[in-house]
Amino acid sequence: MGKEHIKINEEKLSDKYLSRKIIESMKNGIVSGLKTTWMLTKIIVPVYFLITFLKYTPVLDWISNFLSPIMQIFGLPGEASVVLVFGNVINLSAALAAVASLSLTAKEITIIAVMLSFSHSLFMETAVAKKTGLNVYVVIMIRFTLAVFSGIMLNVLL
Repeated sequence: MGKEHIKINEEKLSDKYLSRKIIESMKNGIVSGLKTTWMLTKIIVPVYFLITFLKYTPVLDWISNFLSPIMQIFGLPGEASVVLVFGNVINLSAALAAVASLSLTAKEITIIAVMLSFSHSLFMETAVAKKTGLNVYVVIMIRFTLAVFSGIMLNVLL
């Protein structure tokens, strides 16, 4: 009977242990989720307001008109250049905020998404590539070329 008593206590301990681990895991997940939400909010909200503000000034129209001939190659309006710049220079969250503040079609958003999948966060990821010993110029050229090629191809195909 002594062994059964030990076995039952071990089961109770393991149930308590599992319960604590589940609660601890949930707490860690919630904290991690809130930190990520805050980090994204610090990027997305200011960019969204900046682009929305620029829509009511001549600046976005100037950028749009200036870059419109280049962006037409990809089937995108000139204002989409802001999305590509934010995505390449800052990160995908900034690009997402810029996309949300503009009126783009599903085709245009798809083209932008695929282009940025190849060339997002150029500065950050180029620094990482450099640390691994890769030729930075080759990495940038490959990523940029893939982005341009995919944008042109999607414009033709979609």
